[in-house]
Amino acid sequence: MARVVNQPGLGKGFRLAACLGAMALLAIPSMPVVAGVDLPKLEHAKGDKCVDEGGYIRRHHPELLKHHRDETMRKGIRTTKYSLKKCVECHAGSKTGSVAASREDFCVACHSYAGVKLDCWDCHATKPGKRPSHQTAQPAAPSLMPSNGGSQ
Repeated sequence: MARVVNQPGLGKGFRLAACLGAMALLAIPSMPVVAGVDLPKLEHAKGDKCVDEGGYIRRHHPELLKHHRDETMRKGIRTTKYSLKKCVECHAGSKTGSVAASREDFCVACHSYAGVKLDCWDCHATKPGKRPSHQTAQPAAPSLMPSNGGSQ
């Protein structure tokens, strides 16, 4: 489900309406116009087919990506079916080579339309084969603080 940031001055009714509007976009992707605004026009993916049925992916991609993250980061299970890296490889735009460099790029186009903030790119690369800046930075100098023997 779309996440609307809790901002001062925005009532619960506004946040609920924003969530319902985003859900309507995800639930009815073939509808040409929603609330008088054209749906984003997206480039076709580079692959032959998506990892799952398109409507399912549109509705459930946040949960699928979070589940994949948890399996990888917390359990060490690495698969590619719902990998964000694989999504970027298929959906990077031909003009920018990215999923998030411009308002026309795959991820930004829909998330801007739905009014949903993207924070994936704080850690993940927006272009295939690129590494986020935090992964290419030099390692930090060793701490001068004495070790506590591994206990917290």
